[in-house]
Amino acid sequence: MKIFTSNILKLVLTTVFILVITVGCKDDYEPYAHVTFTETTTDIENTRTDIGGDIVGDGGSTTEVYTWNNSLSTVDFNMDITAAKGGSFNLTIQDAEGVEVLNETLVVGQGDDSRSGVSAAGTPGEWTVTITLIDFNGDGSFSISPGN
Repeated sequence: MKIFTSNILKLVLTTVFILVITVGCKDDYEPYAHVTFTETTTDIENTRTDIGGDIVGDGGSTTEVYTWNNSLSTVDFNMDITAAKGGSFNLTIQDAEGVEVLNETLVVGQGDDSRSGVSAAGTPGEWTVTITLIDFNGDGSFSISPGN
């Protein structure tokens, strides 16, 4: 009887162990995407502020919005993606009146992996910068400065 009980105990413990390992090793992977904004003052009077940042993703999607004071009517921008395996990176900017002055998208494997230029003219004040990553797998960066 002692051997029988010992074998049952071993069988129960082995079953529990296998169950714990199987459930514990379940694939809980969720794709992610992340945007980091950095603001820097670029003049002595503290009136001109540039923003920039980094993007990274492992197949995920996200939208991040940043409000920024632009004392001028345009912006200079740069955006690029590197080591990307898929997805898209969109940069949209609205002026202080909510009018879209820039809407640029980089799609992995389609066209250039970087873009730069000047936005359309808008109303100075609180501008809204929106970064959208869709199914993005890779990394990149962006920079935005008040235009001339």
